[in-house]
Parts: sequence; C-alpha cells; structure tokens
Amino acid sequence: MRDDPVVIALIARARDGDQRAWNEIVDRYGPLVWSICKRYELSRHDIDDIGQTVWLLLVEQLGNLRQPAALAGWLTTTTHRECLRVIRAPTRYDPSASPDDRPAPRDQPPAMIGQEVIAAELRAALRAAFAELPARCRELLSLLLSGPPISYAEISARLPIPIESIGPQRDRCLDQLRGSPSLAAFTDSDLQASAAGSAPAEGNGGVPSA
Repeated sequence: MRDDPVVIALIARARDGDQRAWNEIVDRYGPLVWSICKRYELSRHDIDDIGQTVWLLLVEQLGNLRQPAALAGWLTTTTHRECLRVIRAPTRYDPSASPDDRPAPRDQPPAMIGQEVIAAELRAALRAAFAELPARCRELLSLLLSGPPISYAEISARLPIPIESIGPQRDRCLDQLRGSPSLAAFTDSDLQASAAGSAPAEGNGGVPSA
C-alpha cells in the first residue's frame, strides 16, 4: 500500500484526539465498509452493527497500526472478518433448515482484497481532491459527469458559461484535480485505470475522470 501522506496525517491527528480527523476517516472509508457488507447481502441491522464494531475496533487499534497508510487494508480485512462472523453465527440460521440450505461463505482471495483496497483508496482520494476544487470547477465537473449526460447548451445555461469556454475550463479544472496533494500517492496508470471503467463519452457532454 502506498505511503499516502494525507492518510498518515489523518491518523496522526486522530491519535492525538482530533475529532475532525476521526470524522474525516469515517467519511473517507465509510463507503468501503458499507460496500463490503452489501456484498454479503446482509440486512441493514447487521450492516449497522458491523460498521459500529469495525469503527470501535479501529479506535482500539489506531495506536498500534504499524503502517498508517495501510488503513484501508486493515479496514477491508476487518470488515470481511466481521461479515463472516455474523453469517456464521448459529442464531442467524433457521434451526429447521438443512445444512445444504444454509449459506456457505467463502473468504475472498488476497488479490481481490488488494484490488478493493487500492480502489477504495483511489475513490477516497478523488473525493478529497474534488472537495478541494473551487466551487465553479465542482459545479462544472458535476454537470459533465452527471447521468444521463447533459448537453453543453444546458450546462452553459445553468452555470452560466459560454459554450465555447466549457472545454477549456473543464481541462483547467481537471489539471487542478490531477495536481491535488490528495492524489500525489497515485500513479497515472492508477488514474487511467479508474477512468477507463467509468468515464462517459465526451461526445455526449461527458468528461474523462481524472
């Protein structure tokens, strides 16, 4: 896992009792915990319980993390373990059901967990970088990335901004996004891989993700 200075700084502040840093950690990695729980098709009640358990465990272990930048990996592994613990709990199943009718959870391969960690870190970094942009850039990129796609004419009317200025301003905003310290720990190949799976067609008014 990359030595992301943003994550390292957040953990250091949280260790020192900075509540804002702790809240930012929860906001940054909450979607990762939620997405893992949803993959196990758990109930909302179980997901909420697992989430609380994971964050409580992190409070206990925050001072013991040997590699602060590997926080996403710790959260991923811990969430998977808690999900499996809930699924395997005897009280979860109908006593009258045969063993063959009960779910047979499988641990995820390490490679898949590693991919989840990198993807989660990149999404969190992109959200942080996006929040650092000027309001005008956030508005423009949000409209360009909206679905269904919005025409340049409609974007021009909403902001307002001349149609011929949308492309150049979009490029300037993306340059600012790519230059954000929040993305400093990621390579160009990471960003391109992220964009390949989600960028809308530019001809439809879209914009390639940073």
